[in-house]
Amino acid sequence: MEKFNSYETLFIIDASLTEEAIKGLVDKFTALIAEHGKVSEVNEWGKRRLAYPINDKEEGYYVLVNFESESNLPAELERIFGITEGIMRSIVIRHEDKKAAAQA
Repeated sequence: MEKFNSYETLFIIDASLTEEAIKGLVDKFTALIAEHGKVSEVNEWGKRRLAYPINDKEEGYYVLVNFESESNLPAELERIFGITEGIMRSIVIRHEDKKAAAQA
């Protein structure tokens, strides 16, 4: 079995969706991550003004998820973010191994 790596993902949901639709998307992605890894923390930042308009929208619903998974999940997560209606932007970042960083 491959070693789990530590990641975080931030995704922005279209704030003009209903509360149920937003909750559904948050649940969809946290369940997907939990199915293939381990969710450490979910922070829903809520509606915030965007730094610049995206698709003529001024607001987005921000969600930050910290998780651990095998190295193939982030690429699949990015692919699913890209084809999901209602996701405005997303990013997945790998955290450096703290032990390896301390030794360097």
